[in-house]
Amino acid sequence: MKLSLFAVAWLIATDPALAQDAFALRERSLAATCAQCHGTDGHAPPGSAMTSLAGMPAPYLVEQMLAFKTGVRPGTVMPQLAKGYSDAQIGQLAGYFARVTATTATVAKP
Repeated sequence: MKLSLFAVAWLIATDPALAQDAFALRERSLAATCAQCHGTDGHAPPGSAMTSLAGMPAPYLVEQMLAFKTGVRPGTVMPQLAKGYSDAQIGQLAGYFARVTATTATVAKP
């Protein structure tokens, strides 16, 4: 049985659990865009010069991302990357990484 896009949207909109799951999936997918440099779930590899984002306070992360986005904070790659995120997406990323801890993260084992 195929569901139309409208039917799926209606199901998500009327079932809070589905809506929450969909939001969490979108948020985790957005955070995955940071994994190449900052590691899975924001845990930079041990010994890396890259900053770990996991567990950082959301307001700090928002402040730094907006500083990159506006050019206030210089960088090599981050100013360009930050320009690709909306302010709402930056808020989602900050919230996600603020909630990630060593016990909730998917950390690759050596």
